[in-house]
Amino acid sequence: MTTSSKEYLEMLLKYLRPQRRRVTILAVFLFGSIGLQLINPQLLRTSIDATSSGRSGADLTGIALLFITVALAQQALSVAATYFSERVGWTATNALRADLTLHCFRLDLSFHKSRTPGELIERIDGDVTALANFFSQFVIQLVGSLLLLLGVLGVLWWTVDWRVTIALAVFATLTLGGMIRMRSVAVRYWERDRQASADLFGFIEERLGGTVDIHSSGAQAYVMRRLYEYMRVRLRTGSKARVMGTLTWCVPVFAFAVGTSLAFLLAVYLYRTQNLSLGGAFAIYYYTQLLFYPLNLISNQIDDFQKAGAGIVRIRELLDTHSALPDGPGAAFPRGALSAEFENVTFGYEEEEVVLQDVSFRIKPGEVMGLLGRTGSGKTTITRLLLRLYDPLAGSVRLGGVELREARRTQVRERIGMVTQDVQLFRATVRDNLTFFNTSITEDRIMGALAELGLDGWIRAMPQGLDTMIAAGGGGLSAGEAQLLAFTRVFLKDPGLVILDEASSRLDPATERLIERAVGKLLEGRTGIIIAHRLATVQRADTILILDNGGIVEYGVREELARDSDSRFSGLLRTGVEEVLA
Repeated sequence: MTTSSKEYLEMLLKYLRPQRRRVTILAVFLFGSIGLQLINPQLLRTSIDATSSGRSGADLTGIALLFITVALAQQALSVAATYFSERVGWTATNALRADLTLHCFRLDLSFHKSRTPGELIERIDGDVTALANFFSQFVIQLVGSLLLLLGVLGVLWWTVDWRVTIALAVFATLTLGGMIRMRSVAVRYWERDRQASADLFGFIEERLGGTVDIHSSGAQAYVMRRLYEYMRVRLRTGSKARVMGTLTWCVPVFAFAVGTSLAFLLAVYLYRTQNLSLGGAFAIYYYTQLLFYPLNLISNQIDDFQKAGAGIVRIRELLDTHSALPDGPGAAFPRGALSAEFENVTFGYEEEEVVLQDVSFRIKPGEVMGLLGRTGSGKTTITRLLLRLYDPLAGSVRLGGVELREARRTQVRERIGMVTQDVQLFRATVRDNLTFFNTSITEDRIMGALAELGLDGWIRAMPQGLDTMIAAGGGGLSAGEAQLLAFTRVFLKDPGLVILDEASSRLDPATERLIERAVGKLLEGRTGIIIAHRLATVQRADTILILDNGGIVEYGVREELARDSDSRFSGLLRTGVEEVLA
C-alpha cells in the first residue's frame, strides 16, 4: 500500500469509526437498493415474454404490480441511503473541521503571521468540504458499484447467455482499467486550484477588514485590479483542473457508446438464431444500461477522489505543521501573585533583525511595573514572550520562578491575564463574552466579580443584563464598555500576573475613572505590568522600566526615579510630556 493510500485509509477510519452504526445502516440500504435493481429487469423480461406468448391480463397485472412495488422499494432505500450518507459525511467533515481549527489555535504566532485568516478559512472549510463525499460514500459506493457490476454479469450468465456475459465482462474490465489508470491525472491540478482559492479568499478577507483605510486612501482601483489578478489565476487553475478531470469522465462516455452497440449486436444475433426470446433480448439491453450505472458511479467516485486527494494533501500538510514552541513537561506555577524575570534575553522576529538585546529585569510578586518606550522599542515583544507566544533566541524568561519552556503553554496563559486597547468581542451574549463560553462559571460569580470591580451598575443598565446580545466585533458597545468587559474577563480568570497595554487610552474621563477603580481592584494581590503611553497611567506603578532600541535605558523604583533629577523618567515628569516617548 502506498503512503498516500495509507493516509486516505487512516483518515477514513479515524472519522468513520465513531459512526460505525450509522455507516452499517448506510451500507445495508445501499446494498439493498443494488439487489432490487437486479430484480426489475427480470420482471420486465417476464412481462415481455408473457405478452408475446399471449398470457392472460391477470398475469400481466400481477407482474406489473410486482414491478412497481420493487421500484418503489428501491427508491425508498435510495432516499434512506442518501439521508444517512449526508449524515455520515457532515458528521465526519465537521469533526475534521474542529480538529483543524484546534490544531491552528495550537500553532505559534509565526505560523499565523505567514498566512492570512482567509487562507486558513479556505483550508479548514473549503478543503474539508471537498472531502464530504469521500467520507460519506466513497468506500461504500465503490464496493456497492463493484457488487452491482458483478451482480449484473452473474444474472446475465445464469438467465441469458454465457457468451453475452463474457463479452460484457471483457468490455467492463477494459473500461474500468482505463478509468483506474487515469485516477491520479488531475490530483495535482485540483491541488493548485485549492491553493488559488485559498489565496483569493485570503486577499478578500484582508481587504474587507481594511475597508475604511482603502476608502480613505482612494485605493479602490488598486484593490480591484489585484482582485482581478487573483480571480484570473483561480479561473486558469480551475479550468485546467476541470479539463483534466473530464478525462476520467470521457472514458465511460466513449465506453457507453461502444457497449450499447455491442449489446444490440449480440441481442440481434441471438434472437435471429432463436437462442433468445424477445424478452431475453430486451434484458440484454437493459442489463447493459444497468452495467453503465456502476461504471459511471465509479467514474464519479474517482473524480471526487481526485478532488479529495488534493484536499487531503493540503490537510495533511497543515496537520503536519508543528508549533515552533514545543510544550514543556508541565512544571507547576505557585499560587497567588507571580514574579516575572527576564535574564539576558535576546529576541528577533527574524534572526537578522533583533528587537530585544540582552534584556534583564525582575518583577517581584505583587509588584507593579510601568513599561515605557518609543513605538518599536520592544514593549509588546516583552508581553508576547511572557505569554510564550514566542521563545527568546537567547536567555531565559521565568514566571513564578519557573522557566516558561518547562511549563505547558496552556498553563502559562491560564496564569496571565491581559487587557489591550483593542478588545476582541464575539457575536454572543454579555455572559458568554465574559466567560469565553465557559458554562461552569455561575451567574453569582459573574455578578460578584462585577460588583467587586464596581461595574454592577453598568451591567444593570444593559437591556437584558448578562443575556444582552453583542454584535460581532463589539458593535453597539462603546470603547469603554468593551474595556469593562475585558477587565471582568481577567478578574474571573484570577491570574497571578496582569498585563495592561494602555487599556484606558481611548476613553472619556468619566469612563476612565470607572476603569481606574477596576484596575485598582484587579491589581490587588497580583503582579502587574502596565504598558503606558501617558505618564498618568503609571502613577500606580512601583517600578519603571524604559526601553529604547531593544535595550533597557532606565530601570528602578518609580519614586526614586522621580526624585532623581538626572533620570529620564524625572525629565519626562518635569517637562509634562503627556505622550511618553511616542
